[in-house]
Amino acid sequence: MQSYFNQLFSLENRVALITGASHGIGFGIACALAKAGATICFNGRSEEKNAKAIAAYQAEGINAYGYVCDVTNEEEVAKMVADIEADHGCVDILVNNAGIIQRTPMLEMAAADFRKVIDTDLIGPFIVSKAVLPGMIKKNAGKIINICSLMSELGRETVAGYAAAKGGLKMLTRNICAEFGEYNIQCNGIGPGYIATSQTAPLREKQPDGSPNPFDAFIRAKTPANRWGLPKDLEGPAVFLASPASDFVNGQILFVDGGILASLGRTPQ
Repeated sequence: MQSYFNQLFSLENRVALITGASHGIGFGIACALAKAGATICFNGRSEEKNAKAIAAYQAEGINAYGYVCDVTNEEEVAKMVADIEADHGCVDILVNNAGIIQRTPMLEMAAADFRKVIDTDLIGPFIVSKAVLPGMIKKNAGKIINICSLMSELGRETVAGYAAAKGGLKMLTRNICAEFGEYNIQCNGIGPGYIATSQTAPLREKQPDGSPNPFDAFIRAKTPANRWGLPKDLEGPAVFLASPASDFVNGQILFVDGGILASLGRTPQ
């Protein structure tokens, strides 16, 4: 029985490309896929950044392969995918994780800054998916996992660009499912809740007087689990969506949010 489930969730002989996986959520997901047997490839914007990430992977006992690439640049993405195919074979698993957020009130946000968020968080996944899909079609198999967000469903002040991009990414996920499902390609999303990473660290810092950050208290009150998520909370969902266990799951967003979307929040004490 154990060997059956090991096989069901095995990623042996699979090549995985995880964008933006030099740290944070992407790094955690990449480590999980590696432990399930996948060969890990990732991108960074410089050789120096890639080298630092490779050292971090090696510290986890993982051999990972970094490629210099900006996911918003079609030519660079095409070269990266071609290099990965030459080095390791066609990409079997793509995790579109690279993303940015800019917390600016909408009336103060320049259109150029809005476009920058859209370019990275929505157009980037489109470009990278488009680059790996021909190889997946040829093999008649493939997994694409888009890292969406609670902001795929909910709005909040100061994140107009991010929410617009993640809402679009949700629909891109469904459209890839609709257009390429016949080739045994599954495209799903993971919608993380509030995850404790370096990107969210400022939202969790205590006030100068030692009191909790108001936003930290707000998130805990909204989350039935009464805590921030951790990168490791995304490992199981990522392996599931990358593995044969999810072969008939397509076009879905799996929210890993501690129950935020299911609850109005706890009553203030």
